[in-house]
Amino acid sequence: MVPAHEGRAAEPVYRPILATRRRGELEALRHLDPAVAPLLAPILEIGAVDRSTRDALRRLPVGLLPAVDVTALPDSADTELARWGVPLMPVIGLAEGDRRLVAHGTAARAYARRALIRLRVAHDRAGPDADTTAVERIWRFTGLAPEECDLLVDAGDVCCPADVRVAEPRVRRLLDWARRHAWRSATVAAGGMPPTLSRVPTDEPIRLERWDWQLWQRLTDVGVDYGDYGVGPALADSGDPGDRLPTVRYTADDGWWVYRWSRRGSRGDDRFADLCRTLVAAPHWSRAGAAFSWGDHELLRRARRGAGAGSIANWTAWSTSHHLAHVLAALVRPDDSTGPGWDPPPSPPQRGRSLR
Repeated sequence: MVPAHEGRAAEPVYRPILATRRRGELEALRHLDPAVAPLLAPILEIGAVDRSTRDALRRLPVGLLPAVDVTALPDSADTELARWGVPLMPVIGLAEGDRRLVAHGTAARAYARRALIRLRVAHDRAGPDADTTAVERIWRFTGLAPEECDLLVDAGDVCCPADVRVAEPRVRRLLDWARRHAWRSATVAAGGMPPTLSRVPTDEPIRLERWDWQLWQRLTDVGVDYGDYGVGPALADSGDPGDRLPTVRYTADDGWWVYRWSRRGSRGDDRFADLCRTLVAAPHWSRAGAAFSWGDHELLRRARRGAGAGSIANWTAWSTSHHLAHVLAALVRPDDSTGPGWDPPPSPPQRGRSLR
């Protein structure tokens, strides 16, 4: 992974949407390499407000500015982000109430004077004029200017070729509309992980396509940044709580390698060590090995010495850690500083970044 060139302020190139209900995702962020933290702008979906969530945000690396989405929670004093005392960006939906918009504006001014407007392709389809009315209302109540807002076009679940074919023209229409405004940045995100892995065969690596990555590659001509749902599904209620088999989702260039290990008759620690030994011997294991990410280090440690099977949260943390490092390495290359999300385009008349 490569930090920004010397003398150049780093701008985020990758916006993963991560759910704080999956504790391992926050753990992966906590172990992120500080050198690349400014290139990552995670969007954290908050399922409940408690002290542990705020404490976890305070432990994130310096330079990492998360966007926090409390849309699913009731509008109350607990969800007024300015009260949290943690550097962050509020995530704003088109249908937010007036009171919450004012509170989000207060939070934006208290921290980075930035906000992220999240437009969901499956839900926010009222048409370009209605979308313009909605974002102008957001700017009015928050007191923010368009160039102080990042746009996230969230395509949601894309788990097959048909989903990609349907999503692409819808996303393009929304990006055509977005050119009316001087956004600070624009990102397209989607989730390609299947809603459940219970039907994936066990005890052998299974390759799954990264349809979210393929959708974004078809949109690179538009000049948007990349986002995804990490190694989790886009559907919030799609978990498989009854399946506690050791599982690692290991990200490769165009796909995931899913390892679900049953190996009946062996202890849990032995079973997971066997999974890890199989992974580190595979051609898709990171060429940098344990130096690639904290998650790769933990997996290699268990392949060599056992060191415990861990838990669902651990498997998620190690898988997510590798995934974040892999995506950043793909987006930021030392020999290609003009790649997506690296150099800003030529400055338009406004201060915000325009789409190509």
